[in-house]
Amino acid sequence: MRMFSKSAFLAAAFCALTAAGAQAQQATEIQLSYKDKKFTPAEVTVPANTAFTIKVKNLDAKAMEFESKPLKIEKVIAANSEAVVNVRAQKPGKYKFVDEYNEDVAFGDVIVK
Repeated sequence: MRMFSKSAFLAAAFCALTAAGAQAQQATEIQLSYKDKKFTPAEVTVPANTAFTIKVKNLDAKAMEFESKPLKIEKVIAANSEAVVNVRAQKPGKYKFVDEYNEDVAFGDVIVK
């Protein structure tokens, strides 16, 4: 029977934990696009009690303002550009976001479960 050395075992454990950490980071990034006064997707789900990132791509020829009062975030995004918004861990619930310049038609929800 072949025995692994302690250093080989630790190296394998480190690789497994690093891969798991990378998957966890990927799971907490949301990608939204904005065009013609609409967000796609208009509803996204994230895990509760975990910080997450929202990456917003503004595909319009005009600037927009990504805002969520319940999440306490606000970011102006220039035309044909993108921005990243970091969001603190949230309790379960439904959190509305809007383009503040067109909030009557351009909105969506972050569902925290």
